[in-house]
Amino acid sequence: MNGTPLRTTVVISNPQGLHMRPITAFVERAGKFRSAVYLSKQEGQRINAKSPLALLGLAAEQGTELILEVSGPDEQKALEALAEFLASYKTDED
Repeated sequence: MNGTPLRTTVVISNPQGLHMRPITAFVERAGKFRSAVYLSKQEGQRINAKSPLALLGLAAEQGTELILEVSGPDEQKALEALAEFLASYKTDED
């Protein structure tokens, strides 16, 4: 860990975007890591991704590009797990 946060860009694939169900699931996953987790839109709105209300405020619809930024002792594992979740989360409609 050299003090520089790890970053990756993810695209929201869920047809309903980031609504309460995926936000709740994301916050639960993010909370398992000791690292700080932030999400931002290209326009620069940067939020604490461990806060459900802040995530809701992003209004990330399907196709939205978000920058995931992670910094801390378990940053590599957190970045991989959370990026995978955001890119692949689908609501079960059956």
